[in-house]
Amino acid sequence: MPNKGRRVRRRDGPQEDEDDDDVPVKQMKLVNGSAPLCFDSPRDFFQSLISPVRLDEFFLQYWEQKPLVLHRSDPDLASYYSSLFQLSDVKQLCARGLRYATDLNVCRCVNGKKKVLNKAGKVKFSQLKKDLEERRATIQLHQPQRFKDELWRIQEQLESFFGSLVGSNVYITPQASQGLPPHYDDVEVLILQLEGQKHWRLYQPTVPLAREYSLEPEDRIGPPTHDFILQPGDLLYFPRGTIHQADTPAGVERSTHLTLSTYQNMSWGDFMLDVIPGCVFDCMKRDGEMRSGLPRNLLTAPSFGSDVNKRMSVFLRRLADALERSDHELRSTAMKRDFISHRLPPYLLDQAELEPAGKPPSLEDTVSLRFKEHLLLTVEPSQENTDEATELVVFVLHSLKNKREMHMMGTSDEEEDDDEEEEVSQFQGLRFPSSHLAALEQLLRVDRVPAAQLQLLQDEDKAGLLLGLWSEGLLQVCHTP
Repeated sequence: MPNKGRRVRRRDGPQEDEDDDDVPVKQMKLVNGSAPLCFDSPRDFFQSLISPVRLDEFFLQYWEQKPLVLHRSDPDLASYYSSLFQLSDVKQLCARGLRYATDLNVCRCVNGKKKVLNKAGKVKFSQLKKDLEERRATIQLHQPQRFKDELWRIQEQLESFFGSLVGSNVYITPQASQGLPPHYDDVEVLILQLEGQKHWRLYQPTVPLAREYSLEPEDRIGPPTHDFILQPGDLLYFPRGTIHQADTPAGVERSTHLTLSTYQNMSWGDFMLDVIPGCVFDCMKRDGEMRSGLPRNLLTAPSFGSDVNKRMSVFLRRLADALERSDHELRSTAMKRDFISHRLPPYLLDQAELEPAGKPPSLEDTVSLRFKEHLLLTVEPSQENTDEATELVVFVLHSLKNKREMHMMGTSDEEEDDDEEEEVSQFQGLRFPSSHLAALEQLLRVDRVPAAQLQLLQDEDKAGLLLGLWSEGLLQVCHTP
């Protein structure tokens, strides 16, 4: 299971009668002369990752529904996969001060239970090698994209494609050994086999679309639905809730695989938790009954009773009717902010690229946004304490200043205290009046816009919007061909 400082999915429905293990094999071509994956765009990257399966086929037949096993006989792809991470990388990282539990776990499955073999403090490679060879323990490295540039590149593409955080773990397991007992995760999982072989067994979910990680004893899970061995260059996908276990076969020196995980807390239910408060806020403005007071002592009553349930049902139906009429704009705030504030920054972004690009824009220029895939808009109630009625404002949020070294790692209480002022400033975002929303959406929608044609009434507002975005490094003047 990936270590998640933050946190992917499955729908268990009728499945067609087919042999899931009968997967077509297709040779992949080298792209851009080096990596056999295409990095031209996030969509192209994911298509190349799951080739020969097409994108539409993947999302119609597999995503959230059933596992996909891709066996490949491609030396170029196998070589590229093996370059992503090896045991020698662990040795180099130990010299940089890896710590047990935070950066790395040492564990082994013994009698169906996970046994953690961590020491205290910093990791010594000599001890790790001894654990691997003599104790047949598994090394689980958390979030290696913090250290390996190519994994940063891969996961930044995936985060842009899914619009969701993507974490990773590397597992190194010696022969005739297993690191983890049968379990299921709350994430969508992609497995890339980097070196050696790994024997996998997958089982029918006991909790489809699971929202939590859980162990499952073997006497509960029945026979496996899939039983196969992954070789270097092979890929495995399975949905959230899929019970699984994996071991390195005897006679194989060791197995190294990369686990990529995404779509944690990205369900319709999570979305409703985010947007419904805004719906209620808006409906209260025009619905006098929703503004009327609660019955006396309702909150101190031992239970609320059927009358309260009926009243709530009336209000919820009114909310549903407003959405059906499309006269209410849904506003996601918490989910958007969580994603943009924790995702990876753009791949190999240099500090100089955060500076304003080129000359300041004027109304005579044609302009374009930079780093669109790392930029989000939110519409939120103003947090200013004034005597005036609460108004809605627009925030432009971006991930350009996010710290790659902290990706998916969370923060300790001490770090939160130290970085609180910096984080509040960074993720408060650029703030504009709600009247600027149409112009901001216009800039996001098209490649370039003549500044004079921005959807704002006053030239002064246009100039202010352009200067604010340019000063943050988010906008540039387009050169005339």
